[in-house]
Amino acid sequence: MAYVKNTIRIVLFLVFGALFHYVLPQHDVVRVTGTEIIRMDFSSMNRIFFAQADSASAELATRDIRLLNTVKRKTFLLGFYQREAEGVMVYRNEDTGWIWPPYFKFDSSDLQAEALANVSTPDNEQWVKITHYGWRNRFFTVYPNAIAITPIDGPEVRIIPWFNIFFFGFLIVGLLFMRAMWRQFRERTIDPAMEDAGDAWERVDAHADQARGRFGRWLDSWRGKR
Repeated sequence: MAYVKNTIRIVLFLVFGALFHYVLPQHDVVRVTGTEIIRMDFSSMNRIFFAQADSASAELATRDIRLLNTVKRKTFLLGFYQREAEGVMVYRNEDTGWIWPPYFKFDSSDLQAEALANVSTPDNEQWVKITHYGWRNRFFTVYPNAIAITPIDGPEVRIIPWFNIFFFGFLIVGLLFMRAMWRQFRERTIDPAMEDAGDAWERVDAHADQARGRFGRWLDSWRGKR
């Protein structure tokens, strides 16, 4: 039983960990090298990773996707520390509208213009911070969705994910509060009800023992008469 409980806990931890890693905002230090618009056909494998069509546009099985081509400063430990190495990264630029995840993004056209205004060249390197959510998967053609672009002074800027820190802080406090409420509810309601049910069962069992005893004595009395 303990093995089953531990397995369920591990599975739930991995599922919620992956969900939070996908939907929570992440920050990358990049140089924008260009933008483009591609016509994309969605498949059953990658459709769930794309948002809806831009606000006021029809939802189709195939549509144009805005992309931001960048050179990204690589990181480790979930982005807290930067490395000297660089690698390419491609972001999509889609409206999220009112659906999941709740970023309420309606300005993908403006964001595309901001990206073009901050295109970096070999003679004039411009570094920006891209806030995004989602994953990059080349096999399934999945791109993270850029939410905001902020010019920065250089690649050495330390970015602290304050929103994620406060989010997990409130989440831990909320879970501890719910745990305390559940323990109080169990102590005040469930445990007394279980004790009453146990007492009732003991009374029923005792009554059944008495009935069996009387029945046994009655049988013994008939056996004695024969």
